[in-house]
Parts: sequence; C-alpha cells; structure tokens
Amino acid sequence: MIRTIMRGCAAGAAGTTALNAVSYADMALRGRPASTVPEKLVDTVTTRAGHPLQDSATKDNRLTGLAALTGIALGSGMGVAVSLLHHTGTRMPLWLGGALTGALLMAVADIPIARLGLSDPHTWSAADWTSDVVPHLVYGLVTYSLATAHHQQP
Repeated sequence: MIRTIMRGCAAGAAGTTALNAVSYADMALRGRPASTVPEKLVDTVTTRAGHPLQDSATKDNRLTGLAALTGIALGSGMGVAVSLLHHTGTRMPLWLGGALTGALLMAVADIPIARLGLSDPHTWSAADWTSDVVPHLVYGLVTYSLATAHHQQP
C-alpha cells in the first residue's frame, strides 16, 4: 500500500510540475501576468479560519509561498487518490482517466474561488478558460499515466 501512495504522490508532483510548466509557458508566450487568485484564496481562508496573516512587509511573500504550497499539496493529493483508486481496481483508458483527473483537480481548485466570490467563472473569456483547462488537462494526463503505470516488483 505504501508503494501505491508514494507512486501517487510522485505522479501528482510530476503532474503539478507539468501544469506549472504549461502555465508559465502561456504567460511567457502571451505576456499575461500570473493570477493573484491563489494568494487571495489563501488570505480569505486563513482569515475565515481565524488565523489571518498579519499585515507586514512579508505578508505578500508568505501568501505567494502558501498559495504555491497549497497547489503542490492539492496536486500530490490528487495523485495519491488516483493511485489508490487504480489499486482498488478502477481502470480507465488514459484519455478518459487523464481528462477526469484534470477536471477533478480543476473543480477542486475553481469551486472554492467561485464560492468565496474571488472569481466568477461565468464571466471568464475563452482565453481565461483555455488558460485554466489546458494546464489541468496536461496535469491529468501526466498524473494519471504515472499513477496507473505498472511497475515491476523487485
């Protein structure tokens, strides 16, 4: 079981790296700025949980770091979930498993920002949706393929 969990964590980390690479490439190609929504989400959640980050010269840096760590945790956790499902016998073709994995991570990321009023997906342009869907699809394909790969036992 520990190998299944570790494989899933590594698969999710690889998928997260792929998601970030696609997002950064999009920023470089189109010249778009980084989204500030992850930092706003962390700020809102920590404040509502009764642990707001104190206003200081380092608050923005802490929010950036916590937002990135949250993304890594979500991506790695999703990889573990996929690996555990595969371990229990859930099998799908790569295209379907990858698409569902990416869509699920996108929902886990986007639903809270919509519920908290930090962004309204109903107002997103086609370019906004593309900037969200494509990296998550790449995440899903990478994560699902690695989490479900058959490895030889030593």
